[in-house]
Amino acid sequence: MSVPNWNVAGDRLIAIGRTFFGLALLGLGAEHFVFREFVTGRAPAWSQSVEGGLFWVYGSGVFVMLVGAAILTRRWGRPAALALGVLVFTWSLLRQLPIVAADALFAGSWTSAGKALTFFGGSFAIAATLPPVQGATTAVWRRFANSTDPFVRSGQYCLGSFLILAGVQHFKYLAFVATLMPSWFPGNAIWWSQFAGVALFACGVGLFISRIAPLAGLLAGLMIFSWVWIVHLPRLHTSVSDDIAIFEALAFSGVAFVVAGALAARGRAGARVRAKTAPILKRAAAGGSG
Repeated sequence: MSVPNWNVAGDRLIAIGRTFFGLALLGLGAEHFVFREFVTGRAPAWSQSVEGGLFWVYGSGVFVMLVGAAILTRRWGRPAALALGVLVFTWSLLRQLPIVAADALFAGSWTSAGKALTFFGGSFAIAATLPPVQGATTAVWRRFANSTDPFVRSGQYCLGSFLILAGVQHFKYLAFVATLMPSWFPGNAIWWSQFAGVALFACGVGLFISRIAPLAGLLAGLMIFSWVWIVHLPRLHTSVSDDIAIFEALAFSGVAFVVAGALAARGRAGARVRAKTAPILKRAAAGGSG
């Protein structure tokens, strides 16, 4: 039984995706110092009535950069990526949920929560592709930390959910989205914004369909990575949000590539198993029919 040819590139996609994600974390961690905010996952602002905000911002910025370095060097990468996922989940995603619940449908707070969700699931998917945890650790921790398929699926479904949300928001805020298109880009900005909304929604839905999920991840990664150069780089220093978005886009394209590569690798493994067991099953069926 054959597998689509592009699946052979699964390992390369994983390597490229991890590199993108690690580099993005180095940039986001540095921006903690530049903007004096916890920018990774767009967490709600620190309460001005509570002391220690800058200490938390700078400390977490160093931590995010260390995670990026660990992923790039593959040294302690798996536990570092898992720790980042837990941090973003508790400090960004959970704190965003009450704001989302009180806000209008598909409002800006939904975007921040969606980005936190993607960093959470994406960090776990990245961890699944890194060397397993070994050494003097408890068996329970090793079993959890060395999981593969559940972590990949977390990245797959979290990214898919965010892409669906972003696709819907492209139409709800169409006039604003059109302003993000650079003036030099050919064609009508409104049309391209609508096309991007459809593409985001389609890739998001595709990530929930097992048969086409690797292709959906690959196309989503290519699309988001193209926006690093077409949309975000030209808007650098336009606003704090735009400066953060360039590294977020790099990170999310990395997550998409890793998910695509990991799902493709799993598909190849499943195809090999089916190819090996098919003759056995045929012989068993032939013997049973007599």
